[in-house]
Amino acid sequence: MNTSDLTLFVQIAQSGSITASAKQTGITTAAASSALKRLEQELGVQLFIRSTRQLRITLAGEKFLFHCQQALASLELGLVSANESMGCIAGNLRLSVSSDFGRNILMPWIDEMLGLYPALAIDLTVSDVLSNFFEDKVDLALRYGKPQDSNLIAFHIATLKRITCASPDYLATYGEPKYPEELRKHTCLLYRTNGRLFDLWEYQNAMSNLKVKVSGNRVCNDTDIVKRWAIAGHGIAYRSEIDVFSDVQNGRLIPVLTSYQAPPVELYLVCPNRQQVTPTVIAFRELLREKIKVLLRLDE
Repeated sequence: MNTSDLTLFVQIAQSGSITASAKQTGITTAAASSALKRLEQELGVQLFIRSTRQLRITLAGEKFLFHCQQALASLELGLVSANESMGCIAGNLRLSVSSDFGRNILMPWIDEMLGLYPALAIDLTVSDVLSNFFEDKVDLALRYGKPQDSNLIAFHIATLKRITCASPDYLATYGEPKYPEELRKHTCLLYRTNGRLFDLWEYQNAMSNLKVKVSGNRVCNDTDIVKRWAIAGHGIAYRSEIDVFSDVQNGRLIPVLTSYQAPPVELYLVCPNRQQVTPTVIAFRELLREKIKVLLRLDE
């Protein structure tokens, strides 16, 4: 069974489009259709139901997808292991990360990786703006949310909770909101990127789903500054758990509205194309997954 066909099958299942997956892989749509038919013939099952308007995975396809993803992940780790023994985790890895994550979380992990692989060099760009891989000459970007561009390779790293929090001083002075609607009476610390202001905070509980439009007198395009404002007592922040976990543990920030849940945020490691998924990239991906799992005890 051809691993290229398996990889293409996973891409088609994720994108829902043979054409988009073909473009991502660098082959024609006809070649992608032929590869999919070849795989179905080898398996003896239909993986997708096709129509002129829709491509839908079958029950057999869903079952096979799970095992296929596991097998490909195992092969990737085997590639890392084999290349480690030959000293192939090397070269210059150009990485773009968000400001808060890069400054406050990633630094010691980079130190560890460089210690493990002396022939590796990391060129780090810290910015909350999603990099243009070609203009900015970036190999990898660590970002929240799956990219809309189906041509990019996106590795899921973790599903993270969102936490609404404020400093003890702020809560002592202005009180603690008990319901999401009360946020309208509070000073909220806002984040802006690419012209978009994140001022619509979402919550849900067993009774309702709520979207609250908040406001405040401080807006920044740097997530680290937003968090520092919260610690300094200037307002309430709405952040990923990984961005504030140490501050919550140390009591610098106090979670509020804990009887409500906010939609989780997905963390992805993004690569411009399949050809740039090297053993070094895979090794970095696995390090991130393991470190975040341990940090937040996601396996408990």
